[in-house]
Amino acid sequence: MDTSPLPSAPRARPRAALEVLAVFLRLGLTSFGGPIAHLGYFRREFVVRRNWLDDRRYSDLVGVCQFLPGPTSSQVGFSIGLLRAGWLGALAAWCGFTLPSVLLLLGFAVLAPHLSGGIGDGLVHGLKLVAVAVVAQAVWDMARRLCPDRQRAAIALCAMAVLGVLTGSAYAQLIAIVIGALLGFALCRETTASTSLSQSLPLSPDRAQPAEPVADAGLHIPRAAGLIALLLFCVLLFALPAFTRAHDSQALKLFDAFYRSGALVFGGGHVVLPLLQQQTVATGWVASNDFLAGYGAAQAVPGPLFTFAAYLGWMTTSPPNHWMGAVIATVAIFLPGMLLVLAALPWWQSLRARPAVAALLAGVNAAVVGLLAMALYSPVWTSAVHAPIDFAVAALAFMLLVRWNAPPLVVVALCVAAGVVTG
Repeated sequence: MDTSPLPSAPRARPRAALEVLAVFLRLGLTSFGGPIAHLGYFRREFVVRRNWLDDRRYSDLVGVCQFLPGPTSSQVGFSIGLLRAGWLGALAAWCGFTLPSVLLLLGFAVLAPHLSGGIGDGLVHGLKLVAVAVVAQAVWDMARRLCPDRQRAAIALCAMAVLGVLTGSAYAQLIAIVIGALLGFALCRETTASTSLSQSLPLSPDRAQPAEPVADAGLHIPRAAGLIALLLFCVLLFALPAFTRAHDSQALKLFDAFYRSGALVFGGGHVVLPLLQQQTVATGWVASNDFLAGYGAAQAVPGPLFTFAAYLGWMTTSPPNHWMGAVIATVAIFLPGMLLVLAALPWWQSLRARPAVAALLAGVNAAVVGLLAMALYSPVWTSAVHAPIDFAVAALAFMLLVRWNAPPLVVVALCVAAGVVTG
């Protein structure tokens, strides 16, 4: 008999929600290192230390969230809060884990306009070099994991070709992802047929083997709630562009831009970079230099990388910006991932076993490798590497991340120091 303390259905538990808030606030202040590291922190806190759920249930939650678009660690945290303390717990988990990095990046946004002159320019240039190293590491890791065979490597190259041909189109990324999904369905069914979807996903932290499939992982979200969440996700995704064309509201355009960015992020937090660049820099809302400096600063703060949206919302040139822009951008970019978690939890056990779904996902993941590789070239590389010394610093930072597993804060400090010295 299952003796887990998890509730069988979401219900509000205010006292438990306060406990969830306190735990996730501490994690939000201390969780450096990106989503994979975050999942390790979560496992130690909630499986090993607090015993809120067992290893198999935790691994299944990780599998659900890695299958979906959105910020994986935030989705896992949201799910843990939901199962622990109902809807209030889900909100508490998201707020606790997200707010510290949001406030830190807003602090940087306030200071950024004053970072002029020799030291300020050098600091901004150093943060751009951080972006080069971090995005290069993401491309390297994702290419090895998500393009292990010729079929998926070809899909990644096809996505790069699509972006090259459709440069400047607002729909280039979406078209590349759709083509990747279709090619995955056509080319990857045989390669994924012998492997379950959960095994094709990255291993959960501190485990030598993927978690075994579980018949009932305790994900007891009512199917009606899942269908409502899916309907709301689709309505916002497809209706918002029409509303923005019919109503000249900058607030609506801002929400739509960040919502669509959050809805199309397959493969990890760094994939949001090209989507946000297309929505903010290409539209003239945020200067390219400010965009890359903020992305570099986002590597130095704890918590989810998606909080970069708060910085961009603050920095937009047209109102609503500053506090209101930051709130709109932050809510909009996280909302689709949370809606998809609610939509997927009731259906996960039957969905995960379908080879066609695994093939589609394999194609999408390969396509996003191509998206991120193109973003590495432009705007990241072209905006940051102007001299041999820039290349040397970026290459050293990349090697520190890939070969020596250096903490991101060390890489940020190195690049900023180099930028100040050489600037």
